[in-house]
Amino acid sequence: MSDVTRILEEIVRGDAAASEQLLPLVYGELRKLAAAKLAHEKPGQTLQPTVLVHEAYLRLVSGDSPQQWNGRGHFFGAAAEAMRRILIEYARRKQSLKHGGQMTRVELQEVSGATESPSISLLDLDAALTRLEQQWPEKAELVKLRYFAGLTIPEASRTMKISTATAERHWRFARAWLYSQLRNGE
Repeated sequence: MSDVTRILEEIVRGDAAASEQLLPLVYGELRKLAAAKLAHEKPGQTLQPTVLVHEAYLRLVSGDSPQQWNGRGHFFGAAAEAMRRILIEYARRKQSLKHGGQMTRVELQEVSGATESPSISLLDLDAALTRLEQQWPEKAELVKLRYFAGLTIPEASRTMKISTATAERHWRFARAWLYSQLRNGE
């Protein structure tokens, strides 16, 4: 049993000091995960990885009723989902009229004619992922673990308790399906 799993069990049992022991053990991995997620965002993103990690961590370990963790993989899957939700909330708030709404930030390089490769809107991705989840929940869970938690195919297959071959098939299908949804804007 890893230290992370042991501490997660202590948190479930109500040991308040255990959550203080958990953060130093998982902080580095959560920080890498947050940085990877923010790297996929449009340029000009003002949310910092540290803020994303702390917000996700608070959502995971605070609250009146402690969550049940089935080990390290389950914790990191939940952390990925928490980060996804925070990014979605942040993107929605940035699009609201109160926060600048339809105004777009123009970088100096863009004015001089430089172009960037098109980036995927997180809100469009979230909408497509929600549609995928309605039809194929297991495939959507795999996408969340791969894209938001940064797990490899073998790690995600162990977390989901499916074979690596099944995870690879699900991953190929989900990527193609999401690509067509995002490309066609359906």
